[in-house]
Amino acid sequence: MPYQKGEGKSVVIALGGNALGDTPQEQLALVKETAKNIVDMVGEGINVVVSHGNGPQVGMINNAFAYASQHDGKTPEMPFPEAGAMSQGYIGYQLSQAILNDLKDRGIMRSTANVITQTVVDPDDPAFQNPTKPVGAFLSEEEAKAKAEETGWTFKEDAGRGWRQVVASPKPVRIVEFDAVKDLMDNGYVVVSTGGGGVPVFETEDGYVGVPAVIDKDRSSAKLAADFGADMLVILTAVEKVCVNFGKPDQAQIDTMTIAEAEEYIAQGQFAPGSMLPKVEACIEYVRAYPEGKALITSLECAAAGIEGKTGTVITA
Repeated sequence: MPYQKGEGKSVVIALGGNALGDTPQEQLALVKETAKNIVDMVGEGINVVVSHGNGPQVGMINNAFAYASQHDGKTPEMPFPEAGAMSQGYIGYQLSQAILNDLKDRGIMRSTANVITQTVVDPDDPAFQNPTKPVGAFLSEEEAKAKAEETGWTFKEDAGRGWRQVVASPKPVRIVEFDAVKDLMDNGYVVVSTGGGGVPVFETEDGYVGVPAVIDKDRSSAKLAADFGADMLVILTAVEKVCVNFGKPDQAQIDTMTIAEAEEYIAQGQFAPGSMLPKVEACIEYVRAYPEGKALITSLECAAAGIEGKTGTVITA
C-alpha cells in the first residue's frame, strides 16, 4: 500500500558537503540534524528528493583501497565508478535512516528509499580532453608514471604535494534510474538519489559502462529537477543568501535574480569558481529547462523558510 503523498510542492534538495562532515562518525552526527530540516519540509506536505555531494567520502574510499593495495599486495585497487557507488551506498544509508527515524518520531506516515544512481555522460564531452578533478592517493612522480603506464589513467602534479590521478568532470546527460526515482516519489517516499552527481556511465551498444569521472552534483540535481518538472530546486550551502562583492566592504546579499541578472553577475566574476559559481550555473540550467520552476540557494537551517519564500536567494527564468 503506498504511503500518503504530500499535497504540497515537489522539491529536489542538493545537500552540500557541510551537511555531511568528513568521517563516518562525524557524518552520522551531522545527518541527524540534516534529517530534522528535511523532515520539517515533509511535515509541511512537501515531496522531497534528496541528492548529496560525496567528495570527501569517495576520496576516503579511493585512498583506503589504494593504500591497502600498495602495502599488502592482496587488496585490489577499486575502480573509481565503484568507489562512487560505494559512497552513494553508505551516505544514502545514513541519510535515509536518519530521515526515517525522524519521520517515525513525529508520527509521519512516510518512508524512505535510497537509489544508487547512474548518470549518462557523453564520451565527446570536452571535459574528457582535459581531466582536472584530483582523486585518490598522493604518489611520487615515478609511481604515478608507472601507474599511468599500467592503467592508462591520467596523473598530474597537485600543488607541490605529490602526483594524483585526475578525472574529467563532464555534464550530466540523463539520469538512468529517473523512472524509479519518480515512481517512488509519486508513491510518497522520501528518496535519496543521484549522490555525488551519480556514477558516470557511457551508453554503448553493449549497455551502460562505468567511466572514471566526477559529475557536479548540483548540475545532476538540476537535471533531475527539470526532468521531474519539480516546483523547486533547492541547493544548500554554508550561507543563507548569495552575495555580490563577497568579503568586501560593499558586500550585498541577493534576494532574487533572473537568469539574465545571474549571467551578468557571472560575467563580472562575482561568484567563485570552486564554490558559488557552479551552484548558480546549476540553478540557471534548471530554470532555463523548466521555466515554471524556481531555484533556491540557501543554508540547510534556512531551507524550510526559503521554500516558503521568507529567505534565501531565488533564481527565476
